[in-house]
Formats: sequence, structure tokens, C-alpha cells
Amino acid sequence: MISEVKVNKESKITLREIHSKTVFSICKLKVNPEQNKFVTPVAFSISEAYFEPKAWFRAIYADEIPVGFLMLYVDREKPEYFLWRFLIDAKYQRMGFGNKAMKLIIEAVRTWPKGTELMVSYVPDENGPAGFYQNLGFKATGEIDEGEEVASLKL
Repeated sequence: MISEVKVNKESKITLREIHSKTVFSICKLKVNPEQNKFVTPVAFSISEAYFEPKAWFRAIYADEIPVGFLMLYVDREKPEYFLWRFLIDAKYQRMGFGNKAMKLIIEAVRTWPKGTELMVSYVPDENGPAGFYQNLGFKATGEIDEGEEVASLKL
């Protein structure tokens, strides 16, 4: 009998490349149904990334279990760093994994050429992710992009 692997709040969070052996399990990650209006499905995001040379995407793992997905738009020539997609699977939310993963992203961007700012946009809704990003230090810019509020984190 195979025992089910469990994760907990102390699990180590890592960002990993997605490969042919892991893509199916990553594509199965989903948010709660009421959050669907805030985030694009992982399979669509990965498909889109393969046609956008400036897309940088990773799976978020808690120990050895995939728990989330992220994708950045990375233009190192300008330089411009924009958190394009971010999600934690419904069953792993409220465990601190999103916060830990965002801190890893922020530290990575700081090491990139002229990595002095990380941008994000989100659907303005009382149940949306605005508070999550504000708690990490993102500040609204006042800009609206395709109906989404834009926020910036100075690094």
C-alpha cells in the first residue's frame, strides 16, 4: 500500500522547472471555484508561455508535492519584471505557501539585471488578492490594465 505524502506549514517551499514528467500534475492544480475569476488555469498559462519568449514559469513545491504555479513576464533588456500568473491549489491555501513562494520570487528578481521593481495586476474585488499583495509590500500605482489594478513592489 502506498502511503499518502502530506505537507504542513513547515514544509520547504521551492520553485522548480516543469518537465514532461511533472506537467500533468502541475496542470491539475486549481483554486477554489469562487477564485476562478481571478486566475487563469495552469494548462492555459503553460501553453501561453511556450509562445511568449519572455515568459518565465515555475511550479511551486512544498517538499516534494506540487502546490502552486507562477509565471512572470521577464524583459531583461528594459528591464521589466511582472508577475503574470500566481496560484496556490485550493487544498494548500492558508498554509503560508503563497507567502513563502512570493518571497522566493522577490529574492530571485532582486538578483536579475536592474531588479529593482516587481509589478503585478489583479482583479479589483473585495474577495480578490489585493490584500495578499499589499501584505507583501506591493503598492497600487493607480494604473488599470485591462480592468485589473496594477501594483508595484520596490526592491
